[in-house]
Amino acid sequence: MNVLTLYIVREVTKGSLLAILLLLTLFNLFTFSDELKDLGHGHYGLKQILWYLALTSPRVFFDLVPSAALLGSLFVVGAMANNREIVAMRAAGLSIGWIIRSIMLAGLVLVAIAVGVGEFVAPASERAAQILKTTAQNNGVVLRSQYGMWLREGNRFINVRQIMDDGSLGDIRIYEIDERRKLSQVTQAGHGRFLGNKLWQLSDVEQSFMAPERVNAESKADMPWQSSIDSDLLKVAVVNSDNLSLFDLYNYINFLKTNNQKSQQYELAFWSRLINPLVTFVMLMVSAPFVIGIGRGIGTGGRILMGVLIGMSFNILDRIAGHMGLVYDINPMLMAMAPSTLVFCLAVFAVWRMS
Repeated sequence: MNVLTLYIVREVTKGSLLAILLLLTLFNLFTFSDELKDLGHGHYGLKQILWYLALTSPRVFFDLVPSAALLGSLFVVGAMANNREIVAMRAAGLSIGWIIRSIMLAGLVLVAIAVGVGEFVAPASERAAQILKTTAQNNGVVLRSQYGMWLREGNRFINVRQIMDDGSLGDIRIYEIDERRKLSQVTQAGHGRFLGNKLWQLSDVEQSFMAPERVNAESKADMPWQSSIDSDLLKVAVVNSDNLSLFDLYNYINFLKTNNQKSQQYELAFWSRLINPLVTFVMLMVSAPFVIGIGRGIGTGGRILMGVLIGMSFNILDRIAGHMGLVYDINPMLMAMAPSTLVFCLAVFAVWRMS
């Protein structure tokens, strides 16, 4: 790697990392403002909000890398164009392709950092963030194990084996203890539905009452259950694509297919996660025509506006394609790749016209 290549790689990487820091700070400020609306809900205080922001930052960092690469390239290489450094490189015999290749090498550094954070840090920290928020707001204690989800509410210990897509529960066990910490009552229900206002409707109920000398049992078709545990607390046990690595997503998709369940949403998340690092190269390619050719003489404000417009347009296009794929049952891999491929082809065409 010669001196000029190393110079471009170093400057674009520095500019992109600075852009990530600024975007992450801005994003967390907006999130902090939103979270303040829940301040004081349960035990969700300022300390919990700050921890929540810290734990969600790795996932946000991973999502922001492509946009930051675009802004960093627009800033750094655009400044080189304004300072006639690009002109000097061209006059020295370096081609546009060589300059773009050097910019793409900076993308390799960014992609390596993004993959490390997105696969090994973000899933675990995102799970911890969701558990922190929901348990603090609902004053509950949550434990996930191979026997389902365990929650504690006062002197009651609740075990939920199944959580349905509509938020209802299946195979519920409620254990109550008395003042002497001895088991006094066991309730088992086949299904539970949240009615709102801290009220659940249990069905297929069997209850056992422990007395010193005997156990009384009874069955009920339906039974209301008053509980301070909100249905939002149970969301921490629902599989979320943000909480899974690529390997975990792949295994979960195979599990859904084996059990004849819909997996399109998770397949789209899998391919979007897989393609996300490649989007960094797409954004770097998009920046090339603006900073090497037609972008000369544009100020910092203009570059910020271009970066924001391009990034927002791409995100809107990507979301539209993803939702269309889910609605019309189109191949998830195709819909995840289509926006990036289209934008990349347009960028290559613009560079070819510029050359």
